[in-house]
Amino acid sequence: MKRVTGIGGVFFKAKDPVALRAWYKTHLGVDVQAWGGAVFDWTDASGEPVAGATAWTISADHAQEYAPSTSSFMINYRVANLDALLAALREEGCNVLEVGEPSEFGKFAWLLDPEGNKVELWEPVPGQ
Repeated sequence: MKRVTGIGGVFFKAKDPVALRAWYKTHLGVDVQAWGGAVFDWTDASGEPVAGATAWTISADHAQEYAPSTSSFMINYRVANLDALLAALREEGCNVLEVGEPSEFGKFAWLLDPEGNKVELWEPVPGQ
């Protein structure tokens, strides 16, 4: 069974998220949107679009979406078969926190790595 197939998102906290978003937009050209992040659409080696995207967001340092982790970041990993992977992870003794309800974006689950970092697993809807 293939486990992680790519990175679906990078999320991190900042003391001043508005200023940091502006810095990334100004100096690195990140197309930060009003919702606080950007989406990087995937392309092939020639620059042609392919299915897939990576989300990028900056949250306030007091945001709770990474709880129970106290880490300042969370990575979202794309997976091909979330249910099978979760079964394997539980069998291997991993700390699976919760499984979200399927949504228009796909299926999500969260776990903690051995150092307490929250990890998000995402099985996108077919074709995404």
